[in-house]
Amino acid sequence: MLKARMKNPAMVIPDVMQPIYALIGAVKKSGVPARTLELVHLRASQINGCGFCVDIGAREMKKAGETDERVFAVAAWRETPYFTDAERAALALAEAATRLSDRADPVPDDVWEEAARHYDEPALAALTLQIALTNLFNRFNVTTRQIAGSARLDARAENR
Repeated sequence: MLKARMKNPAMVIPDVMQPIYALIGAVKKSGVPARTLELVHLRASQINGCGFCVDIGAREMKKAGETDERVFAVAAWRETPYFTDAERAALALAEAATRLSDRADPVPDDVWEEAARHYDEPALAALTLQIALTNLFNRFNVTTRQIAGSARLDARAENR
């Protein structure tokens, strides 16, 4: 049976989530389509093996009306026809910025330039922050073994 090592660290230390939620809110108001932010979140979470974030990300995408084809194809986005050129650029940026130690030039110029072709500087800032926030959540969720689906179970228990 899967068991978390501890509660979610962001919930253990008082006052941690308020500034994180403020940052998330600012990113959401940036003008980058919510669908793109969610795609980036899901892809980075897949790379990092964060079952908790993959579960939440996929469910949030479905709740927002995303198609099954797109949700299921995020891990293989290069080989599917379901994504726009701008989304592909955002996904490539997410992969590079998540896999920083995989190459000598972690975020190659061609990846950055393709993203910059589709997004202005504020949007690039928002994408970069979304990727960083996702990696933050992935790292503390994976480290403490947060269980996929446990957020839903916790919410149900609180509503009883």
